[in-house]
Amino acid sequence: MVRWCTARWRGGSRRGRPPVPVRLAVVTAVLATTSVLPGGTALAAGAPGGYAFDDGARRVEGASTTAEAPLLEPGTTYRGSLPRTGTQHYRLELDAASDTYVSATAVPGEGDELTAVDGVRLSVRDADGGTCSLDSAAFGAARSPRPVTAWGVRAVAPGSTRCQEPGTYYVTVERSRPQDSPPEPWDLELTAVTEPRPEHTGATRAPETWNSASPEPLTAEPEHRRGGGGFARATPVGQGAWRDAIRPGQTLFYKVPVDWGLQLYASAELGGTDSGSGYATGALRLALHNPVRGEVVDAAKGYTGRQVTAALAPVPPVAYANRYATDDRVSGMRFAGDYYLVVHLAAQVADDFGEGPFPLVLRLRYEGTAQAGPGYAGKSVPDGLFEVSAHDRQAASADGTGRGDRAAMTALAVGGIGTGSVLLAGLGVWTAVARRRAAA
Repeated sequence: MVRWCTARWRGGSRRGRPPVPVRLAVVTAVLATTSVLPGGTALAAGAPGGYAFDDGARRVEGASTTAEAPLLEPGTTYRGSLPRTGTQHYRLELDAASDTYVSATAVPGEGDELTAVDGVRLSVRDADGGTCSLDSAAFGAARSPRPVTAWGVRAVAPGSTRCQEPGTYYVTVERSRPQDSPPEPWDLELTAVTEPRPEHTGATRAPETWNSASPEPLTAEPEHRRGGGGFARATPVGQGAWRDAIRPGQTLFYKVPVDWGLQLYASAELGGTDSGSGYATGALRLALHNPVRGEVVDAAKGYTGRQVTAALAPVPPVAYANRYATDDRVSGMRFAGDYYLVVHLAAQVADDFGEGPFPLVLRLRYEGTAQAGPGYAGKSVPDGLFEVSAHDRQAASADGTGRGDRAAMTALAVGGIGTGSVLLAGLGVWTAVARRRAAA
């Protein structure tokens, strides 16, 4: 069929080939069925790398100065690029009643040579250049190309004097070590969201004690759930064991609803292989990101070809007052909503153990009792970001297993039917034309 599309049509009759319009229609219909698998992964895509950007993302390019900084609107996802050198500036227009969060996910090239300390750095500053927050994310010891995310916040807090006024604020994004970074620009995905203040003032100190002991691991038989290719395509999972497969260089995204008062425990198991030998540093990486995409905690393990498990250190129960803690593992668990588990298998695993895929099992467990939230005085932007709905729970439950797979296969079936119809129609036209020519 591809040869039909690329062959030149010089007129007249060619045995075995329909006219160009039919060939193009057939090829178009077939290609349209290659992007319907769960997580946004194309059926025909063989490469393990890549990042599934939000389909609705607006295009934006950062400015080299604050004077020309483009506006980031809360509730909107943007797509841009990050050059090797220079700082990209963006602008926020904020009120005095809401906390605002921004994130930047940088995606290096699949073959980029990286250093452990390179990555992305993000800051939020007021109109006078004062720093509201600063965060960075590095590639780490594995030096494997993967999406890295930094986040920032302008928080309205009792007793604070900096970054409290309404008005113009600026977001800056840059590479952490431009002198050691690859020369090609990186793709960039940016988000901005707002969180309203509580209707009634509560505790202004983080809880000093919480259960940091890990519970007994779940031993249930894993159920299949295919990971997504990005934050926007993350696959819903909840308490239980979930089976998947991962290739070297691939990053998989899962979203986990975590309500107020609940603790989340998570681990990722990478299966063993009989192929090859050696040692891959930091090969399996598991990270937890909160609903605004901020990284809370991560774990990494090397790989020798034997089964290995990366388990996250225990995090506290979700509570509004966690934001007042200085420990990132506590302050990151400041709101309910969809958290993200991000699994990466380092590209160099392929050097010693082959291209895979390798079996992967996620084990998730909740502890605690769901509680009421802080009672917000308004709505978040986007709406419902910091709550867990019944739909979220159902999609992440064992009862929802295969939800994404079923949707994908339905789409594939429909696409297949559509493709078959086009093929039949094309063959019909082709046959009719041939008969007319034969009769002439």
